[in-house]
Amino acid sequence: MDRDSKVKNPAGDPRRALPSIDRLTRDLIQAAPELPGWAVQAAAQQAVARARAALAAGGSAGHVAMEARQRAAELARPRPGRVVNATGVVLHTNLGRSPLAPAAASAVAAAAQGYSDVELDLASGGRGKRQASLTRMLCLLSGAEDALVVGNNAGAVLLALAALARGREVIVSRGELVEIGGSFRVPEILEQAGVRLVEVGTTNRTHPKDYQQAIGPETAALLKVHRSNFEQQGFVTEVGIPELRQIGDAHGVAVIDDLGSATLLDLRGEGLPDDSWAPGRLQQGADLVCFSGDKLLGGPQAGIVLGARELVERLRTSPLARALRQDKLGMAALDATLRLLLEDRHLEIPTLRMLLEPVQQVGRRARTLAKRLEERLQSVAGIEVLAVPGAVGGGSLPGFELPSVAIALRTAVGAEALAEGLRQAPVPVLVRIREDRVWIDVRTLLDGEDVLVERALAHALGLS
Repeated sequence: MDRDSKVKNPAGDPRRALPSIDRLTRDLIQAAPELPGWAVQAAAQQAVARARAALAAGGSAGHVAMEARQRAAELARPRPGRVVNATGVVLHTNLGRSPLAPAAASAVAAAAQGYSDVELDLASGGRGKRQASLTRMLCLLSGAEDALVVGNNAGAVLLALAALARGREVIVSRGELVEIGGSFRVPEILEQAGVRLVEVGTTNRTHPKDYQQAIGPETAALLKVHRSNFEQQGFVTEVGIPELRQIGDAHGVAVIDDLGSATLLDLRGEGLPDDSWAPGRLQQGADLVCFSGDKLLGGPQAGIVLGARELVERLRTSPLARALRQDKLGMAALDATLRLLLEDRHLEIPTLRMLLEPVQQVGRRARTLAKRLEERLQSVAGIEVLAVPGAVGGGSLPGFELPSVAIALRTAVGAEALAEGLRQAPVPVLVRIREDRVWIDVRTLLDGEDVLVERALAHALGLS
């Protein structure tokens, strides 16, 4: 039979052999009663539609029922879902950056499960200030005159520029016109804030005179942008906050520091760089310092602004502030995190505990887990404990390495297949691959996650 006769004869159309969506849905509900009906129905529709398209293009329909079941399971899985970070990257953006301290997680649950005094003054019964408590704690921890919290640091920078410089000029070094994750580009943020960008210096060298020569009657601010996810080496020069402060004072313009990631504890004695400490930037002369809450601070996603009272108040009263404000769950998590810092309980914050844990202790944990894995996996995997470099991650402290310890596994299935199997475990485990071995970096394992790693490996290797 030729092609034209097939087209004219619907009976010869292989699409007629596909199951109906209703029948496929009924069969899947019977075969997998644990899957919710909405997911099964949506998956059945998608699987049949894909099969129809494949057949129409001259291909194969594949196993429609199996595909629908897999898709239904994927749709039904809660997002975001729990995973284990065994990559050694403490602030892994793809994995949600900072895990919350137990106290912060409990505060979120309490705020979510009932009503809360978000904007209520319990003493008077009248309307209260939404961020009064956060502002007090941030000022106590940083020495700032005032503070403000919004949804994230991009929002903090956008608000600062819009409130202080809309319709005017902001001067930035060409070496700081960065792009970070998610295609966040500094020039585009300036454009959205309604300010005019004035670039000074070159990619690798910017001097004080470059700023001085660029300042004019329309200049509103000097913007310092931290190079969050890369570093410059070699023939490079940049202008620091103290020099910018002098220039700003001489011309009556503000100095805004987009620090990106920062702590409120002085951890320079623990090996962290000077530019990791937000209060230090205020002491050097920045009028405003902006940074993220879910990076080195170890709290929820938030954009934190510290600085001069008059300038912060201008941000607070900007119409844009309401659009960017933090919600009650983020406020609860940040409140609890700041209280831990004030009470000198910072090691209860997982991010800070991971950053500060001595490598000798990481090594002891690695050897203990490796011994358990050797007993569980027996001859299925070759296991070795290695000293490895870790990373802070999350656009924090580029070039700064954390010494860590990893368990390296070599199996007959190969590293890629094992890593894929670990991602498909009931609680997925994310790892690194080096030289056809899977590295399980122990520094980023939270309390109790060694058990989850053991179960995931057994699942991936078919031993469970």
